[in-house]
Amino acid sequence: METVVLSFLCALVAVLATLALAGYVFYRITQRYFDNQQKMQMLQMRIDEHREAVKLVTPIRLQAYERMALFLERISPESLVLRCYQSGMDAKALQNTMTKAIRDEWEHNLSQQVYVSSKAWKMIREAKEEMTGVINSAAITIPADADPTRLASAIFSSTLAGQTPTAVALEFLKQEMQEL
Repeated sequence: METVVLSFLCALVAVLATLALAGYVFYRITQRYFDNQQKMQMLQMRIDEHREAVKLVTPIRLQAYERMALFLERISPESLVLRCYQSGMDAKALQNTMTKAIRDEWEHNLSQQVYVSSKAWKMIREAKEEMTGVINSAAITIPADADPTRLASAIFSSTLAGQTPTAVALEFLKQEMQEL
């Protein structure tokens, strides 16, 4: 009888060990499944958040590109001379007014750098600096009390040789905007 009981106990232990092993395997598989489900839900939440962010940021970015295009147009030689010229000015006053207008426009649009690419911002900044340089270089070539039309003529002459810095930057902005 003892051998029967012993055999029964061994069989019982073997069955219990098998059940324990099966239970552990089931637990690990179930745990992995739920962990993966949780990770998938987190990933989906991130994807949804990213989509929402893109929906919000894209119009702002496009608006920033528009504002920077307007900035470049406003500091182009033709626009700048027409906007800044007032009767009774001399060349020095026109020079000061135009450089101040560029500086004011720049300061008004500084926050847009957050929304445009680094390369676009660099080109815009270079266009602004080059336009200021063109104005100052042209002003050096004529007397300070000269007629402002001489300054305007000198500015236009220096930009006739090639594309204006503003036109180059504006063309780059247009290309980059189309890629967006």
